[in-house]
Amino acid sequence: MKHTRRVRKRDSTGVAPLADPAHAETGDEVAEETLSPGFVRSVVDAVDRADAKAARELVLPLRPADLAELLELLRPDERQHLVVILGDDLNPEVLSELDESVRDHLIEMLDPKDIAAALTEMDSDDAVYLLEDMDEDEQRLILDQLPASERAALEQSLDYPEYSAGRLMQRELVAVPPFWDVGQTIDHLREADDLPEDFYEIFVVDAAYKPIGTVPLSRVMRTKRPVKISEIMEGEQTLIPVTMDQEDVALQFSKYDLISAAVVDESGRLVGVITVDDIVEVISEEAAEDIRLLAGVGEESISDTVMQTSRSRIPWLLVNLVTAIVAASVIALFDATIEQMVALAVLMPIVASMGGNAGTQTMTVTVRALATRDLVNFNVSRTIIREFWVGILNGLFFAALLGVLVGLVFGNEWLGIVFGSAMMINLVVASLTGILVPLGLEKLGADPAVSSAVFVTTTTDVVGFFAFLGLAAVVLFY
Repeated sequence: MKHTRRVRKRDSTGVAPLADPAHAETGDEVAEETLSPGFVRSVVDAVDRADAKAARELVLPLRPADLAELLELLRPDERQHLVVILGDDLNPEVLSELDESVRDHLIEMLDPKDIAAALTEMDSDDAVYLLEDMDEDEQRLILDQLPASERAALEQSLDYPEYSAGRLMQRELVAVPPFWDVGQTIDHLREADDLPEDFYEIFVVDAAYKPIGTVPLSRVMRTKRPVKISEIMEGEQTLIPVTMDQEDVALQFSKYDLISAAVVDESGRLVGVITVDDIVEVISEEAAEDIRLLAGVGEESISDTVMQTSRSRIPWLLVNLVTAIVAASVIALFDATIEQMVALAVLMPIVASMGGNAGTQTMTVTVRALATRDLVNFNVSRTIIREFWVGILNGLFFAALLGVLVGLVFGNEWLGIVFGSAMMINLVVASLTGILVPLGLEKLGADPAVSSAVFVTTTTDVVGFFAFLGLAAVVLFY
């Protein structure tokens, strides 16, 4: 979800530029429970009193992720006052940790030169993450403030498809030729100025800068200096195409237990590296996105405004209104039948609800299996048959249980038989719908997480009402 943003220049009461990360104390002594309600209240009180000293003493020891979480908890006005108070000591890493809507608000408060200065302190992947959702005019305004080499690298990354490995990768990496020895490699690590702060593997490249192997950093440090890199490198590696979708990248990391992986362009040249910390964020984001989409709330965030939240929910509520009207029209077909026996009106929501829940169970498992590539062409038929028999067994169980109960409560054994039969039919249909709908949507190129719930619940409602009321009309009144 893209938000409209305006980058304002500072006025006399504006925000000071962001600082070098070294200016902020981010020691490990700050425990996770720092952001307790009492701590947050203390920060808010200090900000409300305009007590800059007290606010800085509380906030400066926080690590970037904790400070980002704190800023997300504050009201917009409190957030603005705290950023002003921190001034030069606001760690630029905080920007890459913020939720999108909060980051938009913070960026509006900053001068483009200050944002550009923050970008120069970030890893390239974090810088791309910060820039990618901005409008082109905003991007250009900030990129123009950067040195030519850094600007060109970021522009190239932004040219890659959104949510691709090219956007996710970090350009800073360590690559050496195979004929170097361990001593040369260690000297290079000590003397080079353009190496990443943290890395796990050294990539071995040929004359065309194509990766031919990797060497764990620990192995380099344990090997004697005269040994050639080619003698200790691992030739087997997982190469990530620069255009690969980030969800597929995450699957590669999960499947092969990777710590880092080389990213290559169309010609096979090494262009970047993806590390596991970025993949953890991708997995978290993808899982959260699937949950939100299944509930029909899109990219909504807890920090969104009332209007943003309302706009994101209305479309899906309208869709659900249409499906509810469809289900109601089925009930209307049997209004005369319902008038003859009030018990039908009492019982029919149970049939629809049980079917809806059963369908949602199957749909959730199916959507997740599709996302993780656990459900593929090879095992689709077997899985559909399994769900069919699950529906049969569950249907028999609840048909017997509830059929007998309804017959006893209402003193009508035929009503119990009708209710049990309708329950059986709807649970079988629910199990099949829960798997066939996501599979069908994926075949059509649609995202199963977005539309499956609407189709599944509509189908189980319609089938449940029609089966129960239809059987009642035939068995009880004719």
